[in-house]
Amino acid sequence: MGTDEYLDLRLGDFLDGLSADGLAPGGGSAAALTVAFAARLVSMVARCSVTWSEAAGIAAQANAIGERAVELAHTDGHVWESALAALRDAEAGDDIDPKRSFALERKLEAAAAIPLEIASLGADAASLAAVAGEHGEATYRADAAAAAALAAGGAAAAAHLVRVNLGVRSTDPRLARALASEQAAQDVAARLLERR
Repeated sequence: MGTDEYLDLRLGDFLDGLSADGLAPGGGSAAALTVAFAARLVSMVARCSVTWSEAAGIAAQANAIGERAVELAHTDGHVWESALAALRDAEAGDDIDPKRSFALERKLEAAAAIPLEIASLGADAASLAAVAGEHGEATYRADAAAAAALAAGGAAAAAHLVRVNLGVRSTDPRLARALASEQAAQDVAARLLERR
């Protein structure tokens, strides 16, 4: 399935094609769309909280996160397919060409950059879910908690992809940022899910 077309598919068709052939869409795209779902839920909570004076601003921020996450779902597909092709080329080669090795490293770093942003958006969506859960209509607090849980899941999946795509360099500051985003989102989700 080509990355130029899969975001225009019906949901069922998208799910059927999710990494059916080992290409995009894959984990990064799924993480991005999970964050987009979370952000749209936050927007819904805000829009339905008619007496909350800051609701429109929170809804606008959540919508912006959702739109960016959808863009990243598409971009991740392109970047991942490029990195995957480079990995396959490297595995097929018998000799280690420094230029090919450098090109592969650059493609893997690019493949880590998109999930890094997805993880950050997940933390942002969870943060907005916390605000919506605190100030929004009580009727929709469970939706705010669900949004935080989805955002945390998307952030965790994206942080894992950053870790894998960067290899074993645990001191890389990008990995630290991804893990911090994951933790922030998980902390918010845990707090909101404990409320009744």
